[in-house]
Amino acid sequence: MTRRSIELESFAHRTPIPCASRVGPLLASSVIPPFEPYSRDLPDGIDAQVANLFARAGEILEAGGATWGDVVKMTFFVRDLAHRSAIDGPWAQHFPDPASRPARHTQISELGGPQLVTCDLLAWVEP
Repeated sequence: MTRRSIELESFAHRTPIPCASRVGPLLASSVIPPFEPYSRDLPDGIDAQVANLFARAGEILEAGGATWGDVVKMTFFVRDLAHRSAIDGPWAQHFPDPASRPARHTQISELGGPQLVTCDLLAWVEP
């Protein structure tokens, strides 16, 4: 199987790392930052940063030929565990069926500057 790097016009890493990589049916993202599209500006507040995460994750899924239904796991890294509740609303919107939600893990992490949250994802895309 051939590996394919997934890049986004709205966000690119400063290092030689793609936004995501796909090998066969497996799609794995790199870290997804909460930046505003096409910049490295961070919005104020956890809700806006979480909204940006889900927007970038959606772009990665689309670029990788996947949908939200293909997501197997998302990991969120938060500065404060209290920020976990800000993830719950968008999470339930993207995964409304409690009987069919991906795995999720949230852990406290040291994040740079005013960044409050980041994430990564893993998806399995049926050929």
